[in-house]
Amino acid sequence: MSAPPVSPTPWESIPADLSAAMRPRLQATVRAVADAVTEATPAFATIEGSKVQRDLRTAVEVALERFLDLVGTGEPALPLRFREVFVALGAAEAREDRGPEALLTAFRTASRLMFRVASESLAHVRPVDTQMLIDLSDAISAYVDELAAASTDGFTRQLREQAGEGDRRRRQLAELLLRGSAPHSVVAAAAAGIGWQSLDAVVPVLLPADLARDARFRYSADGVVAERGRDAVLLLRAGPRTTRTQLAEGLKGRVAVVGPTLGWAQVPEAVRLAELMGLAPGPVFVDDHLGTLALRGDPGALAVLSARRLAPLAHLRAARRESLLVTLRSWLRHWGSRAAVSAELFVHPQTVSYRLNSLRELLGDDLDDPTARFELLLVLEAR
Repeated sequence: MSAPPVSPTPWESIPADLSAAMRPRLQATVRAVADAVTEATPAFATIEGSKVQRDLRTAVEVALERFLDLVGTGEPALPLRFREVFVALGAAEAREDRGPEALLTAFRTASRLMFRVASESLAHVRPVDTQMLIDLSDAISAYVDELAAASTDGFTRQLREQAGEGDRRRRQLAELLLRGSAPHSVVAAAAAGIGWQSLDAVVPVLLPADLARDARFRYSADGVVAERGRDAVLLLRAGPRTTRTQLAEGLKGRVAVVGPTLGWAQVPEAVRLAELMGLAPGPVFVDDHLGTLALRGDPGALAVLSARRLAPLAHLRAARRESLLVTLRSWLRHWGSRAAVSAELFVHPQTVSYRLNSLRELLGDDLDDPTARFELLLVLEAR
C-alpha cells in the first residue's frame, strides 16, 4: 500500500473554523509562545528587553496571524512581505555572531506550543478525531519548516555579506601595507576593521600564487594575503604564531620565503628583500642571508642587518655607544687581542677590558658565534 502524496499546502485540509476559534486567544498565545521560546533558548533569555526580544515577539505575532490566515486555503506559506520578516530575523542572528541553533530551537518550541493551542481551540468548536490531529500536526510542521527556511536563508545571506566585506577589508589592509606610505591613522583603522587592535611589526612571506588560498585559510586570524599574479604575499602581524619556530613548522616542505620582521611602514622593503632570494623549497628565511645580500652591496639588507646586530646598544648615550662600537670593531679586526686594540685606540688595556666586559654584557654569546662576529664586523666596517 503506497503512502498518500504529501501536500505542499497541508493547512488546506484544516477546518476553517480553527481561525475563528483561535483569534480571541491570539495575543495570549503570542505572549505564551514568546515566553516559552525565551525560556527554552538561553541565547535569547540573556538579552531581555533588547531589540532582539522585540523582533522575536513581532515575528511570533506575524507567524501566528499568517497561519490563521492560511487555514483552509491553498495559499503558499509565506508571501514575500511575510517571508522577509523571518529572513531579517535570521540575518540579525548572524550580525550578533550567534549560530542558527538558537533560532531553530525557538521554532521547535513554537511548533509544539502552536499544536497544543490549536488542538485545544479546535476541540472547543468541533469533535477532534485522530486524522484531524495528524492533519493539524502536518500543517504546523510544514508551516514552521517554511519559517525556519526563511530565517536560515537570512542567516546565510548575512554571513556571505559579512564575508565579502571582511575580504574587502583584508585586501585593503594588504594593499596599504604593501604601499608602506599610508598615514598611521589610516593603517590603524584598516587593521581595526579586521579585528586587529594593534599593528606594530609585520612578517612578510612570499608564496607561489597557488598557495594563496591555503595561506588565507591557515593564517586568517593573523595575516592578510595580497595576490600579485605570479606570486602572493602573506603579511603576518608579529606575535606568538610568527616566531621562527612556528613559521618553520607551519611552512615546512612548502615553497616560501620569509622576509625580515620590520615595522609596518617598512613592509615594502621587507618584501623586496624576500624577492631577492627567489622562491625555493623551504621555507627560506631572509634573516639567514642578510650578510650575503649586504656583501653584494644591497643597502637595504645592510640597514636591516645593522639594526639587528646593534640593537642591544641602541639605548646607550651616543658617546658611550660610539666608544663601545669603536672598541668592538678593533677587537674583531685584531681577533680578540686586547693589546692590539689598546695600541690602535691609544687607550689603557684596563679601559679595553672594561669596554669589552660591557660589550659582553650587551651582546652575550654573539661575541663567540662566528656568524655573528662576521656580521658585526661587516656592519661596523660599513660605518
